[in-house]
Amino acid sequence: MSILDTLLGKNKSMSGAQTNASVLPVLPDEIYESAKLELQDVIAPSALKIEPKSINLGDKIARTFFIISYPRFLTDNWFSPIINLDKIFDISIFIHPIDTSLALRQFQKKVAEVQSQINVRESKGMVRDPMLDTAFQDLESLRDSLMQAQEKMFDIGVYITVYADNEMELFKVESEIKSILESKLIYIKPALFQQEDGFKSVIPIETDLLEINQKLNSEPLSSIFPFVSFDLTSDKGILYGINRHNSSLVIFDRFSLENYNSVTFAKSGSGKSYCTKLEILRSLMFDVDVIVIDPEREYEYLAEAVGGRYFNISLSSDHHINPFDLPIPREDETAEDVLRSNIINLVGLFRLMLGGLTPEEDSMVDRAISETYAMKDITPDSDFSNIEPPLLSDFEMVLSGMEGSDSVIQRLVKYTRGSWATFLNKPSNVDINKKFIVFSVRDMEDELKPIAMYIVTHYIWNAVRKNLKKRLLVVDEAWWMMKSEDTASFLYSIAKRGRKYYLGLATITQDAADFMKSPYGVPIVTNSSIQILLKQSPSTIDILQKTFNLTDEEKYLLLESGVGEGIFFAGLKHVAIKVIASYTEDQIITSDPSQILSIKKERAELEGK
Repeated sequence: MSILDTLLGKNKSMSGAQTNASVLPVLPDEIYESAKLELQDVIAPSALKIEPKSINLGDKIARTFFIISYPRFLTDNWFSPIINLDKIFDISIFIHPIDTSLALRQFQKKVAEVQSQINVRESKGMVRDPMLDTAFQDLESLRDSLMQAQEKMFDIGVYITVYADNEMELFKVESEIKSILESKLIYIKPALFQQEDGFKSVIPIETDLLEINQKLNSEPLSSIFPFVSFDLTSDKGILYGINRHNSSLVIFDRFSLENYNSVTFAKSGSGKSYCTKLEILRSLMFDVDVIVIDPEREYEYLAEAVGGRYFNISLSSDHHINPFDLPIPREDETAEDVLRSNIINLVGLFRLMLGGLTPEEDSMVDRAISETYAMKDITPDSDFSNIEPPLLSDFEMVLSGMEGSDSVIQRLVKYTRGSWATFLNKPSNVDINKKFIVFSVRDMEDELKPIAMYIVTHYIWNAVRKNLKKRLLVVDEAWWMMKSEDTASFLYSIAKRGRKYYLGLATITQDAADFMKSPYGVPIVTNSSIQILLKQSPSTIDILQKTFNLTDEEKYLLLESGVGEGIFFAGLKHVAIKVIASYTEDQIITSDPSQILSIKKERAELEGK
């Protein structure tokens, strides 16, 4: 009873008080109880109108269909095109087991009927009927399977309720579903004059009011298994986005795959950094350490928000990295292995710094690096835990004592005594003992940016090898590193060897053409278990189509995708994805300049108050 009913009742009682002896007062508890909001009040539509072929639910129209006929054979995943339709609909499947003994008695009667028809035709000299012969064989085969307990019989009811805003839209959805099913010789009909029962049969209350069932045995029944959509979801991991096929969740854990690497290709402004920052933010909640090489200073606010560390690597910065630093050998490594590996990487760095080396210069630099370490008593037998590594100026001094080194020294001077000396010729003073670390190289001159990214990556690699821990290394705008064979080769070696140290490499680039031109571009892609393709430009789509074996439909999907939309690959599976974030996440990770200005303005106003 509502408050209005209660009050009306009170008024009636009061009017009757003129003739009756007394009036019972309305208690406050009764008024409160009558006004309580229950679940059905919340989910009920504003209005309901039941018609012969549909139901009006507020501003939506619903129509329920049932399957009336199946073909002789049902293929696997025949239901998949319906489930993956980008429409609003509900499906209910009722499975009523039939007692095997009862089914066998019915089969015996049916077999006798079919056999009788065949015998009558033969006695009359009529041509045999292939349909009767086939039916007899099927019945006999199924009866044998039932008797041997290899199959069971079921009454199956499959009901579909579709929703639309108007009759025209409802007709289009109905036609599409009928077309898909009839192409597979499966026929449906609307529940004429039974729409109310049909609607109630589809909603999740486990009541089959329509009771329009077809008999199926176990094998074809398995083909109706409903969870055959293009899902890319694991039982653990982080949310990457929404599956655009069917609005399911794309949840994945990169550390559950054969390697932990990923590549992301997208044109500028399509949401690649947004997608990456969202993954970082969610990964941090799962005890993953994240290190970022940031060429555009996009991760500074994120580092501040999560309590990480932000290092600005530039010529005027107070943060320095000494390329001669040596990591402490792990239990499965020797000091000799570590020293040899570091010397090889340093030779690659000097090739990059000096604009290439002749074979003679290469050999000379290799020998000079070894002698520079030896000058500091660093040999294959040394204990690296208590040593002071040499500097670039020490290397220059050793090199100056070698015959034929003038050309190399002339090119090296700008790094040891020139304008670039502040960058390289100082001891390391960065500490990456935090959950989230960002190295920004935005303020580094473009000429030095590949060198800076190589040195930072090498420093991170040495730090990662010290102790085994779940880590993610993000290299944004990786095309900078693909410009040189040495930096590209080093990035590829991390992609190959990272799994051994529980390290995942996330490579992100907007210039797919330059990335793929490198001889290490395709190998890095093939060594990445996760690939994310967001909106692409026409100039690069053909390269990506060839690399990822995209269909023409997927090609055009990438060309027409909006911001944060694309294709997500994990192993052999892939789905169309839309990246979504909560309001709080969006405020932290956004790269939209207008949104950033708005956030700064709001923050300034709050600080002013």
